[in-house]
This record gives sequence, structure tokens and C-alpha cells, in this order.
Amino acid sequence: MEIERKWLVRGWPEGLPLTEEFRMRQGYISVRPTVRIREEALTGGKTEYILCFKSAGGIAREEIERPIDKELFEELEQKIIGRPLIGKLRRSYRLPDGCILEVNQVDEGQPGEFFYAEIEYPTLAAAESWRPESCGMEGYLSHEVTGQKGQSMGEYWERTRL
Repeated sequence: MEIERKWLVRGWPEGLPLTEEFRMRQGYISVRPTVRIREEALTGGKTEYILCFKSAGGIAREEIERPIDKELFEELEQKIIGRPLIGKLRRSYRLPDGCILEVNQVDEGQPGEFFYAEIEYPTLAAAESWRPESCGMEGYLSHEVTGQKGQSMGEYWERTRL
């Protein structure tokens, strides 16, 4: 189960310790339900290939991720409609309360470029009770879009690739 909240943000946050950074490319085999492939290259580390299924939902939904090999990733990449894949740069930051803020820059340098941030939580109660002001992030995390129609990456894929 994935339990997360999402915000549209402007740029990278300031004053937070960076914990990791990934360059990613992802594409969608299906949007309803979500079936996605992703290449994740950790800065200074290895590259992984992932097949992911996500059920419909808002703050909480079923998520199944499995590693796949590069050859299968490349085969699937050639089969999906709507190439090129979405490019993303994800940076993760540790918040003062221990939560991890993941900030994504999507389609850098493209007309539709944007940033969004997510926080994953261990329980639904934790997600519902967490407030940006608890970490001094109320200015940065002021535009929450959790569960709003049109705000998923799959829907972005449909708008920009199909």
C-alpha cells in the first residue's frame, strides 16, 4: 500500500539536507489501471529498471513494484504508445520531523516543465494529520493536489504524450 500526499511546488526547496538524487525516465503501458516502466539512475550509483502497477485512488492506493532487467525495459519501451518517455530528476530531502520530501522536476527544459513534491507516510492517520507548518514548509507546500483529477503522472502522460 502506498500512502502519500502531493503538492505542486516552485523549484527546489532551500535549507534542507539532500539525501539522494535520481535521474529517471518513465512511460505508461496503461493509465487505468496504472502500469508503468521506469529507469532510475542514482547519482553516483547504479541504474535500476522497474515495472510498477498502481490501483486507482487518492491518498492511499495499492502499489506493486518489481525489478526488471534492462532488456525487458527496452522491449517494453519500444512497445508503448506515446514515446518519448517522461524525464524526471528526483531529489529527496530529510525534513526536521524525519519525513522524506521527494521533489521531482518533470520534463526539464520542455514547455510543460513543472515541479511537484510528495511525502510517503506509514499510515493513513499519519498522512491525514501531517501539516507542512510542523516543519516550516507551509510556504513551499502551499498548493496540495493530493487526489485531484488531472494531477497524476499517468494523466500528465495522456496530456503530453498521446
